[in-house]
Amino acid sequence: MNNTFSPQLNTAVNASLLAGKSVMRFYSRLDSLKITSKGFNDYVSEADQESELIITDALKKSYPKYKITAEESGSNDINSDYEWFIDPLDGTTNFIHGIPQFAISIGLCKNKVPILGVVYDPFKNELFCAEKGKGALLNNKRIRVSSCQKIKSAVFGTGIPYRKKDHSGVYIETLRALMDARCGSIRRLGAAALDLAYVACGRLDGFWEFNLKPWDIAAGSIIVLEAGGYISDIENNDNYFDSGNVLAANPNLHKEIIETLKGKI
Repeated sequence: MNNTFSPQLNTAVNASLLAGKSVMRFYSRLDSLKITSKGFNDYVSEADQESELIITDALKKSYPKYKITAEESGSNDINSDYEWFIDPLDGTTNFIHGIPQFAISIGLCKNKVPILGVVYDPFKNELFCAEKGKGALLNNKRIRVSSCQKIKSAVFGTGIPYRKKDHSGVYIETLRALMDARCGSIRRLGAAALDLAYVACGRLDGFWEFNLKPWDIAAGSIIVLEAGGYISDIENNDNYFDSGNVLAANPNLHKEIIETLKGKI
């Protein structure tokens, strides 16, 4: 790990690596994995739960006065300007179906503003991380968003609002607007934290999704920003962390997307 990064980021990196080992042990025996439904198209497995326990224990040990909000266990009752947001297994549906596109996401916010983040893909052994003002890395090498400036050349990632049907209308209008603009290609990969990391390293030129949770966004958003990208909600407001509606791209492409969507959603 880059020795210019803070102890907080190093702690998050180490926690993600430990959790990743646990996740991969479960991935090697999916046929016996215990899975519970939390709701419509929403699942939790023992891999999620074990990963979350490993991460929260590590963070509590090093930073006992920081608030923690995790996908499976919710928030503790600590009052602090600092808050960890944890998705112990982003892409659970991929994971339980044996699709190797999932990650561990750990973000730290100060007063609800992301200041550092880690997204770790244990299957590919790819670790994305960033800290405010210090740049973004993939496996200890600097990364930047793509230089693509035109929708017609862009490859987008997206997430389909399969849980909240009230978002389906605006999602379809957004999809139609980008298709009408003859966008290069659209991918639905199934793990928002990784999608944001892929924007940061230029594998995706842009990404949009509705109704994401803070633990989906906290780490990936700071990685995008520190890689030179821009992130907002779908109407170019900066309240994406609260609304969960996210649009990320390099600055020039982001501007063209906003102009394309104006008046159509």
